[in-house]
Amino acid sequence: MRFAEASQLSESLSLLVLTFSSLIGLANLDSLYLVGYAWLFGMSVWISFFGGIIAFRTLPRHQFGALQHRTFPVYFVISILLSSGLLSAWIFKHPDVLDQLTRPNVADVAQVYALAIVLLGQASNYFIIGPLTSKTMFQRQKLEKEEGKTYNEPGVSKEMKALNHRFGVLHGVSSLANLGAVLALGFHGLWIGNAGAKGS
Repeated sequence: MRFAEASQLSESLSLLVLTFSSLIGLANLDSLYLVGYAWLFGMSVWISFFGGIIAFRTLPRHQFGALQHRTFPVYFVISILLSSGLLSAWIFKHPDVLDQLTRPNVADVAQVYALAIVLLGQASNYFIIGPLTSKTMFQRQKLEKEEGKTYNEPGVSKEMKALNHRFGVLHGVSSLANLGAVLALGFHGLWIGNAGAKGS
């Protein structure tokens, strides 16, 4: 066989021609896992580091608060759904992790912990911390109208100071839970980028 013929044969063997059945075959658990992960990680990074900052710098404070009040519950629900789906799929693909749950240094088990951190952090934000933060924010806005002062002006009431403190604590806890989720997703992404969705 001449070199040119051998080269053409090699090239034709390495080409993958897309067909209807091969396109349908793309929708398997591993590929859907990666799409779900990409959606969750991209959304989390955007909301945490870009969208919120842009909105904060662009909108008046009360409008910003109203936007966050509407946006974050949707973000948390989608995060809960996607992270629980990823966690379920990971356990389905790696059933041995259930026997090894007390060994977080096992790579596939560490991924269960990472996804559980995301799920628990965002669920606590949706069900507990978020509603308490929103309630405190609206109480503070109501008190601002009653006192005729913004929350950070000198001479605000003790009640306003207490609301400020409570809001600061709740917002801090919510931010930490969300940051923990983003870091856990980053770790998981680095792992599946190297080992694939099938894991070790």
